[in-house]
Amino acid sequence: MNVTLSKRGSYAVRAATCLARAYDSGRPKKLREISADMDIPRTFVSQILGDLVRAGIAVSAFGRDGGHRLARPPGEVSVAEVIEAAEGPLVSERCALGDGPCRWHAVCPLHETMTTATASLRAVLAATSLDTIAERDLAIAAGAYPVPADAHPRPRATPVADSVQVELPMTAVGARLRAGSGWLIRHAEACDDEQSLVRLAPGGPGRPGWLGTTVAVRLGTAAESANALAFALVWEASGPGGIFPRFEGELRLSALDPERSQLALSGHYRPPFGKAGRVLDDAVLGRLARATVRSFLRRVARVLEDESPPGR
Repeated sequence: MNVTLSKRGSYAVRAATCLARAYDSGRPKKLREISADMDIPRTFVSQILGDLVRAGIAVSAFGRDGGHRLARPPGEVSVAEVIEAAEGPLVSERCALGDGPCRWHAVCPLHETMTTATASLRAVLAATSLDTIAERDLAIAAGAYPVPADAHPRPRATPVADSVQVELPMTAVGARLRAGSGWLIRHAEACDDEQSLVRLAPGGPGRPGWLGTTVAVRLGTAAESANALAFALVWEASGPGGIFPRFEGELRLSALDPERSQLALSGHYRPPFGKAGRVLDDAVLGRLARATVRSFLRRVARVLEDESPPGR
């Protein structure tokens, strides 16, 4: 039995946690900050904050100093409120043993048990405040929170690294990367969907899109060194269930000469898992990771060169 949140519910808890962490500062959080801090796709973050505002959990203000903040202290906001703001009331809408709602002319023997169990779950969530969640979140980020005994094993990921040459000066490529990462989403999604990648997993679903839909590609702030820029890079996919592909690593830009530069991508690729498809064996996973990263780099290099104005 899968007792978990939908993507919308998960994003709502993440956004509310971000606002809880910022509450004492008194400074509203911008949508772009919430998206970056809590790994919420930019396409969803405004919808999620709208849910929280309509529920009276958050308030918003426009203008240069505007943004979103909690409407009351995080210790006074329960996790149940946040989840219900996004997912609706935490009640069972279907009969445990039937295809529709429970009715007294056809009530099932599990009705009272499931009603009690659902009420108990909501009571626990209602007794847990955003203050508690924010404290846990900070402890986890600092590595100071103990791993629960019943935690699921971490999905394995494979290390991968590759590089590609770009026929452009480092300054031109650096300016494009510093301008934002939204344009990278379509290239990450395209390399996930290529037929060559599907064929790397015989026995898998065997159709384009089984790797999920890329929903976020994020570049961190550039770290500068001599003749190089380094960006933390994450891309992840989403889908109807299970664990979907995620790459996390570093995109490094360096100068080869005054007219050419190199993009090097290194990090770890996590495979599809669960409802998205069977767990890939190590050999297939390695080929999939290398092909994905190579395809991504080639596509990015090509679009950078194609968009470069004549004479640069």
